[in-house]
Amino acid sequence: MLFAFTPVIQAGMEAGKYLQVFNNGIPIGMVRDAATGQFVAHAVSAAVDGNPLLPLFAPTQFLMKGAGLIQTHMGFQETYRQIGFVQTGLQSLQNSVGVLQATTALIGVGTVASVALGAINLHQTLRLRKEVEQMRLEVKNGFIDLKQALKEQGVEIRQIIEQVAQDNKFEQHRTVLIHAYGLFTQALQRFRSAMQLQETSRRNAEIDAVRGMFFEALADYTNPHLLEETSAAGQIRRLECAWGIEQAIVATYQVQGEVSAVSDRLSHLHNHICENASMVINSCESHDELDFLFPEMSRIRNHDLAVINTWQNQIDWMRSLPTSELKLLASTDFDTNEIDADKNESAVFTPEETLYENLADKSHFYSLRDQLRFMFQPALRIQYEDYISRQASISGYKALVPSNLRKASDMTVANLYSYFQIRDESDVEETALAATA
Repeated sequence: MLFAFTPVIQAGMEAGKYLQVFNNGIPIGMVRDAATGQFVAHAVSAAVDGNPLLPLFAPTQFLMKGAGLIQTHMGFQETYRQIGFVQTGLQSLQNSVGVLQATTALIGVGTVASVALGAINLHQTLRLRKEVEQMRLEVKNGFIDLKQALKEQGVEIRQIIEQVAQDNKFEQHRTVLIHAYGLFTQALQRFRSAMQLQETSRRNAEIDAVRGMFFEALADYTNPHLLEETSAAGQIRRLECAWGIEQAIVATYQVQGEVSAVSDRLSHLHNHICENASMVINSCESHDELDFLFPEMSRIRNHDLAVINTWQNQIDWMRSLPTSELKLLASTDFDTNEIDADKNESAVFTPEETLYENLADKSHFYSLRDQLRFMFQPALRIQYEDYISRQASISGYKALVPSNLRKASDMTVANLYSYFQIRDESDVEETALAATA
């Protein structure tokens, strides 16, 4: 992920006047004066592979002005001016969770029609979220009027929405989701009010209560029984809601200055996302589901996890600072203007869909599913490389040695693994037939 700064700061960096702040070689979106060491600016935007940072559920506000939250470690009064910034991040979470939940009204509980998945794919979901942010669509009880929002999609989509609405099983799920979203939004409102309390013990007591409400809502979204009853597409949308709520929980710890808890929760969230994603991928059983999941989960890996990892990197950097540096950070009067969301999100870029189309032309279903697994299970790719290397050695393929396989693309490794597996299965069948002849 590459950070960008205002033109004045950017020019100063090019002239050597300002330097980016790094932690373990990774930029954290902040700049300081090369001569005095004074912190001078936050990044105003970020990009991933040349495209604007636009995560699916992670609020960029918690990342782009991280020191606004980092300063909380030095006491609430020093960061009182940052309340508006935190509120904006919470609103972004609310919008994301609302839209992600709303799309389950088209997915339902059972088998999902491909046309339904196409209507709420990555690009369409980001578009719906933008319309909610710009108040062109309203979220009511955690759902939006999909008939109105998707009116350009045609009659078939409206019929699917009606069918899902009449399904008794989904109605049970919908009731749980409405309750969970209502609790989540109540907690957000209480959180907003709690941050404005100036008496420390009262403020912390309120925030503790808010956190309890978030955990209660989280339990509904991650209810294992309900997840088992849904398709892979339905699972990912509910889990995305859960991951958004987990970030709200992290924010409660951060505004209380509990930085160790923040680091621990962010690490837990990263691992949780990878585990949940792997579970969803394993339950994917059709091309239609894979067509839906691959671009979306690529965005999660490249954008959402990037936000969460950089957020944790900021916190760990702050924890490593000596007291003198912490005081310098706390005394810095950063420009608190909000980033221009419209400027950075004026268009919805979904290069993941194009990439997937290119991969789909060169790989079959099982190879594509493995490529998706590699994104969240790097160790799995290593196991595949070992298997390929052993089989290649037996077969005399001298080029397929570990050093070359490490340089190969995920697609190449997944395709080679499938090739050798199919060949092995054929050899086993031939041996079994020979034994019975």
